[in-house]
Amino acid sequence: MALIGSKWKLLIMRNLQMRTWRFNELKKDLEGISQKVLTDSLRSMEKDGIVVRTVYAEVPPRVEYSLSELGKSMHPIIDAMADWGRAYQQMVNKQ
Repeated sequence: MALIGSKWKLLIMRNLQMRTWRFNELKKDLEGISQKVLTDSLRSMEKDGIVVRTVYAEVPPRVEYSLSELGKSMHPIIDAMADWGRAYQQMVNKQ
């Protein structure tokens, strides 16, 4: 939980499961996240070996983020959490 326990880290991982993202794409897609929180989260996840940061030697520089093998191994856990969330939402909607 310490590695992905924050709201934003889980949402970042959800996005990175789909494809590789650039920083500004993530910022736009994750409505409400500040630039500082996104930067800190990505750096922390990179340090923990969950995210891979790829820098391309271009002008202007291009940086992309993707899941590492360790990050990809968390895919079943995130899917299970999403399934539980959908089931919970259906239960709440019925009440």
